[in-house]
Amino acid sequence: MRFAGAALLFVCLAALGGARAASPNNPQGAAAGNDARATRSEGLAAWQQMYSVLSHPRCMNCHTAGDYPEQGDDRHVHRFHVVRGPVNFGVPGLNCATCHQRANADSAGVPGAPGWHLAPLSMAWQDLDGRIFDSAALCRAITDRDKNGGLDGPATVKHHANAALVLWAWAPGRRADGSARTVPPISHEQFVTATRTWSAAGTPCP
Repeated sequence: MRFAGAALLFVCLAALGGARAASPNNPQGAAAGNDARATRSEGLAAWQQMYSVLSHPRCMNCHTAGDYPEQGDDRHVHRFHVVRGPVNFGVPGLNCATCHQRANADSAGVPGAPGWHLAPLSMAWQDLDGRIFDSAALCRAITDRDKNGGLDGPATVKHHANAALVLWAWAPGRRADGSARTVPPISHEQFVTATRTWSAAGTPCP
């Protein structure tokens, strides 16, 4: 009887531990669990948080629909006639890495991060007149796996959590006049949590 009682206690504790691992109050556990779920309404609310970041100039300046990157919070055309080139890294003699190194160069006001480049045209988040996609259109754009590099929901979570150029948006350095560049309206942690919830809800769009 003692053995049976101990075994029952072990099973109960194991079940409790599993429930904690999948709890929405434990994001790491929820991310690891395969059965974590979120409702559509929770997913749509999370998407609106994501949209506040994706539509910010730190993201939009590289997700352009034209042949050039943009600069500044006003998203003006990049100076010096910089263009995307055949593979989104600029053209010979004027590729992105000529100026944009692996880290911000605050003394010169030049931002930098590993692998600096434009997003491909398939990942443009604005129209040809430079107008940012509305929430529904941008959601459709990033969930189209024929255009987004084949990313599903979990892969999008990993991208938003770890990609160097995504992380740069929250540490964008300073302009040449010494003023700090603006950052997205929510923290990176909140952005990743929102992406995880959106993914768990099945990546719903408005």
